[in-house]
Amino acid sequence: MTSILTLGWTILALIPLPAQAQDTTETANATFAGGCFWCVEEAYDEIKGVQRTVSGYTGGEETSPSYEQVARGATGHAEAVRVEYDPSQVDYATLLEAFWHNIDPFAEDRQFCDAGRQYRSAIFYHDEQQKHLAEKTRSELEQRFGRDIATRIAPAGKFWVAEEYHQDYYEKNPVRYRFYKAGCGRTERLEEIWGNQAGLPGKS
Repeated sequence: MTSILTLGWTILALIPLPAQAQDTTETANATFAGGCFWCVEEAYDEIKGVQRTVSGYTGGEETSPSYEQVARGATGHAEAVRVEYDPSQVDYATLLEAFWHNIDPFAEDRQFCDAGRQYRSAIFYHDEQQKHLAEKTRSELEQRFGRDIATRIAPAGKFWVAEEYHQDYYEKNPVRYRFYKAGCGRTERLEEIWGNQAGLPGKS
């Protein structure tokens, strides 16, 4: 009896177990600078398919810059947001549309009440397809408005994650955030440029 049980356990051990379901979701990255990164985070967090947004600094030469350094405009970095998204749920074109509708594309080295190169608008592309779409949409906007677009398009480089207190700031400090956003005139300027498309998180 013992030998039969032993044989049975041996046979069971040799039978492969069903593979557990694995998460095969592949995410992609997009990086945008649109002035205050608190506001950019809020815009992208509303889009279905966006998995995560991270505030940080990119586009400069300084290694591991602090907020105080970037805010002084001495590092060359821009406040930016890295958007991690699921391409099966949302495409890059939709993310681009959300970007344009949440910035002032005519402002040079500033956005709304925030002035300085650290608040410039920029699209940092991660591959040639992103670069192509970014350049295409910028060209279309120049034709639509009949004027130059100040937004820069550049390859994505090192992204330095901002201090923890900046992450999801609009959720952690809603009163202070709303006061800042209202005082900065962001909503009014977006409506002036984009009309009923202002601030849209994605395709309308």
